[in-house]
Amino acid sequence: MKLPFKNRRDAGEMLASELASMINATNVLVMALPRGGVPVAEPIAQRFGTPLSVLLVRKLGVPGQPELALGAISENNVRVLNNEIVEALALDALEIARIEQRERKELERRKQCYRSGSPLPRLSGKTVILVDDGLATGATMKAAIEVLKRSKVGTIVVAVPIAARETAIEIKRNIDRFVCLAQPHPFVAIGYWYEDFSQVSDDEVQDIIQRHSFKFGHAT
Repeated sequence: MKLPFKNRRDAGEMLASELASMINATNVLVMALPRGGVPVAEPIAQRFGTPLSVLLVRKLGVPGQPELALGAISENNVRVLNNEIVEALALDALEIARIEQRERKELERRKQCYRSGSPLPRLSGKTVILVDDGLATGATMKAAIEVLKRSKVGTIVVAVPIAARETAIEIKRNIDRFVCLAQPHPFVAIGYWYEDFSQVSDDEVQDIIQRHSFKFGHAT
C-alpha cells in the first residue's frame, strides 16, 4: 500500500476495489460519517450502484483539549463514553452533559442540512458499509456502530483507509467485517497519511448525498 493517499476520493477508490468481493450482495447501503467520510464513501456507492446516506455522529471533546475524545454521540440518542479518560480527568456528569448538549445542537443542524430533517433510512436487515476517512481513537465509529446494532441491521461492514492498530483491533470485535487499507505504526494522526486532507464543506457533503440518494425509504 502506497502512502500517503492523494486525497479522500483516491482512498475511497482503493477501498471500493478491496470491497469488490461484495459487489453481488443484495440489500446493501453505504453510510458515511460526515463530513470527511462522505467523499471516501462516494466511489464505493458508485461501484456498488447503491444509495449513500450519512450517519450523524459527533465527538465529545475534553474541555481545553477538543481533539481528545472523552466519547461520542450519534443520532437516536446514542452516547458512548471513554471511561478511562472520564475517570482520569475526573469529569463529572454535569460537565459531560453540557458538552453533549452543545454537540447535539450540531447533530440537529447537520440533520437539517444533509437530510432535510429526515430520519435515518430503514436499516433493518440491510448490509451496511460504514465509511470514514480514518480511525484514531474510534470514538465516533463506536457510536455509529451502536446505532446500527439498535437498528437491527443484518451485517455491519466498517471500511476505512487508515486506522490506528489498537483501534482497529477494538472495532473488529464488534462488527461482521473490517476493511482497512493500512494500519501504520506509529499512527501520528489521520491527516498525516493524506497529501490533501483539506476540510470538507457542508456544500460538498450535500452535493454528494444528493447524487446518491435514490431508492430510499425512511424509518417510521
